[in-house]
Amino acid sequence: MISYLRIYKTVFCLVSCVMLSIHVFSQEGTSLIKAQFGLGICNLAKDGFVQSFEGKSVNFPSVNLALQYMFKPQLGGKLDYNFSRISNEENTPSFKLNYSRINTLLVYDANNILNFLPPRAGVFFHVGPGFTFVKPLGNYTQNKVSFLNIMGGAEFHYGISDKLSIYTDVSYVNGFGKAFNPLSDGLGSFNGNILTITFGASISLSGCYFCDQ
Repeated sequence: MISYLRIYKTVFCLVSCVMLSIHVFSQEGTSLIKAQFGLGICNLAKDGFVQSFEGKSVNFPSVNLALQYMFKPQLGGKLDYNFSRISNEENTPSFKLNYSRINTLLVYDANNILNFLPPRAGVFFHVGPGFTFVKPLGNYTQNKVSFLNIMGGAEFHYGISDKLSIYTDVSYVNGFGKAFNPLSDGLGSFNGNILTITFGASISLSGCYFCDQ
């Protein structure tokens, strides 16, 4: 299994590269670079838990942070991080866990084909691979797992000012976790898929957000 230290080093390198891009290209283009901050809820697939364990239908909070770079008018890339706190459903064994993931995403700006949208509204689609970390709390801390994932979703934006928009993001993360063997390794843990709904703000760090719309 890939060590957490190696993964954290990789994440640090990715963040450093994005920050360098911000420094180098901050004076170029309009909305070339965007920072996003979101807060929302999540739901986990029931088949990601071992028998008798089940997560709540609605879990809060789900925190999302992202940096986006548009290398073409309609295409861009995004480094996306999410942290969610999950707890048990009523009348099931008690547990809590931290679910976190990091993804590198391809972003598509669909505003050029959705020209019926009102002024200052916009839609963006994203998809890409990533890595998931699950850290059980309480009595099950030994059952940590990590696995690859692929994520897809859509963002609906509305511009508040030239550099600021608010957005809603709906994303589904398909996890590629291995089956728990033995089953005791899955107590209080999770290895499946997750749906997130996030509300947040997107800030343009280079030029204004809607200058060219």
